[in-house]
Amino acid sequence: MKPKSPYLQYIVDYMLTRQYSLRTIETYLKWITSFIHFHQKRHPSSMGDSEVEIYLEYLVLTKNVSPRTQATALNSLSFLYKHIVKNELSQNLNFARSKRQPKLPVVMTKDEVKLLMTKLTKRYYLIAGLMYGSGLRVMESIQLRVQDIDFDYKCIRVWNGKGNKHRVVTLAVELIPALRNQILQVDEYLKLDLKNEQFSGVWMPYALAKKYPSANKTLAWQFLFPSHNLSNDPETGEIRRHHFHHTCIRKAVKAAVNAAGLTKQITPHTFRHSFAIHLLQAGADIRTVQIQLGHSDVQTTQIYTHVLQQGANGVTSPLSHL
Repeated sequence: MKPKSPYLQYIVDYMLTRQYSLRTIETYLKWITSFIHFHQKRHPSSMGDSEVEIYLEYLVLTKNVSPRTQATALNSLSFLYKHIVKNELSQNLNFARSKRQPKLPVVMTKDEVKLLMTKLTKRYYLIAGLMYGSGLRVMESIQLRVQDIDFDYKCIRVWNGKGNKHRVVTLAVELIPALRNQILQVDEYLKLDLKNEQFSGVWMPYALAKKYPSANKTLAWQFLFPSHNLSNDPETGEIRRHHFHHTCIRKAVKAAVNAAGLTKQITPHTFRHSFAIHLLQAGADIRTVQIQLGHSDVQTTQIYTHVLQQGANGVTSPLSHL
């Protein structure tokens, strides 16, 4: 992540030193760059509320973005003006807000999940199994560490999920043999890396690197899905082994969907949607599903009950009585 602009590089460095995730940095940088280009590359310090309002309206009226996308753009610019420009935006910005209806979740049947997973390579089968079997998000899956898998209690500990929340989710016992084998592969990578004098250990979150200076070279802290290649830490330049990139998962799922001949708009997140629906169909209560998914508000989870109640499981079509 090396922007050509010194100003954008300063933003990256600022966020890295404050432990923002790489994905958050990429997202904020995308919207800040778009904002600057939209205003003919004017410097943000020469702009303010009115330029932000015009940009946010452009996103809605011209680009027809969703409310969530518009909110992400606003969050990015709010960060820019609060932490970089040091001139916070008004709390009462006046702009047209997106009214585009959110998409309903696409859900696979159990047979479709089974078929799709047979089309995934071994490298991605286990990740898909965790997304469907435990309701994990893509980033939550690839950021797992070896020590996050609890074989004794058959659960997974998710640290700093969306909203920086922690939670414990169920672990499908069917995945245990594959997980143990994956950990053996991680151990082989680690043994190889430890022979490299330049290897600085896996990246450790927050102040843990200082608190446990030797932990970054232990098996427990290694990423469960390590990258095939070593790379430079974008913050320090040190040689480390990171985890799979999330785009690899998306490409693998897309290829598997095509190979399976499925016509639904399926993405990696569809595994998580299917996890929630299939739990509810099996009799799980909404509160249990909410906790497993890590939703702060049960209303977010209730979208899945709406899918069930409004479809064949809840409403019988009058055509069926003819």
